[in-house]
Amino acid sequence: MWRDAGIPADSFYQVRPECTDVPKTRFKIKAGKTLSTRRWQAAFTPEGYLDIGRTLSRIQRGGIHPSIRGEVWEFLLGCYDSKSTFDEREEIRQRRRVQYAIWKEECRQMFPVIGSGRFITAPVINEDGEPIQDPLVLLEANPDKGILVSSEHRENGIDSSSELSTGNTSDVNSRSSYSSEMVKDLSSQNAMDKKVIQWKLTLHQIGLDVVRTDRTLVFYEKQENLSKLWDILAVYAWIDKDVGYCQGMSDLCSPMIILLEDEADAFWSFERLMRRLRGNFRCTESSVGVEAQLSNLAAITQVIDPKLHQHLETLGGGDYLFAFRMLMVLFRREFSFGDSLYLWEMMWALEYDPDLVHMYEDRESGSEKAEGSKGKPKSIRQCGKFERENMRSGGKISESPLPISVFLVASVLKDKSSKLLHEARGLDDVVKILNNITGNLDARKACSGAMKLQKKYLRKAKKS
Repeated sequence: MWRDAGIPADSFYQVRPECTDVPKTRFKIKAGKTLSTRRWQAAFTPEGYLDIGRTLSRIQRGGIHPSIRGEVWEFLLGCYDSKSTFDEREEIRQRRRVQYAIWKEECRQMFPVIGSGRFITAPVINEDGEPIQDPLVLLEANPDKGILVSSEHRENGIDSSSELSTGNTSDVNSRSSYSSEMVKDLSSQNAMDKKVIQWKLTLHQIGLDVVRTDRTLVFYEKQENLSKLWDILAVYAWIDKDVGYCQGMSDLCSPMIILLEDEADAFWSFERLMRRLRGNFRCTESSVGVEAQLSNLAAITQVIDPKLHQHLETLGGGDYLFAFRMLMVLFRREFSFGDSLYLWEMMWALEYDPDLVHMYEDRESGSEKAEGSKGKPKSIRQCGKFERENMRSGGKISESPLPISVFLVASVLKDKSSKLLHEARGLDDVVKILNNITGNLDARKACSGAMKLQKKYLRKAKKS
């Protein structure tokens, strides 16, 4: 029987011509499988209620068409309840846009570069809150004088002694007095507040990460898109006082900027994603949050493939730190940009839980209501396949169920088990073998493998 070969999705996320070593996207848009615009619109009633069960099924079969990906993700991430109406969602959207604008203005008052269309890549204060008179800072923190750092300068090391895009040293010198005063203003506001100091200390690190994030994409050739990413991350770092900003967040936020035109909408999708992942970024003096998931990964591998687990322990990799990156940025480095988006939406559709929307709303309003306290008990049809397995196994009774991302990593290790057992003679070999999977993974097969491992693990865990 003739099968639809599908349409490549690379044209939706154009790569810069000079970047020739970027993996090709395997995801293809397939008629009858991929959630199309027509199918998406047909999933709503006239009032706006979404048939989430049918939508999840379609996504699990063939992903989402890139043209509607952003608005579908808002439901998968828990921004909106499938049982809400068009009018209710619009009211929520406008309220959240206002809230984001308030937070952004609060940040701009503390650091006027926020929202200026620029961003910084050098520190503006030291740990005592005192201003740093770096020439690069003087230029970057002066948005009204038309001074920019060249793209070459941004990408290659951020050296403050490099030639700047104005190309006019005397002009730069003549403005240095003005710029110096501005940096003092930028650095001194609320300088005695430790939270403000800590926030300002992260701003240049955000800038450094922004210029490294998805720089093979044509989208980020535009300064306005880079600054939008910086603004969102800076605002998030301010409102999430416990976690702030950590490296890896720019990789998680970048797709939101690309898929959702409105900056506030992109922020809220990122904020919802961080609700799931912020535990990985939470650090103490003695531990990193992701260590809990690495321990879970070790436990799964020990049950699923005890020989491999023993081999990794013998090599000194029993802490599974070699899988750190996969869990922190959800396989962004192991897949092409397009395939990583396909993987994410498959993951979110598989572990979709309608109760999360209400939990997020309760936290947003400061309510302490118990999980699932709003509305009727959820139907198993409204949940993704992965979440259904958790419900059947009673995974909610004791501890929180393990996320699908841990089983995805376990699936990759299982797939490479033979190679790791026979060729890995040290941790460097383990890292090398896992690095070679970049661009060679199939997102759909990876999710299928994760589901199989989940069933096997739950079955064995129940017996023990």
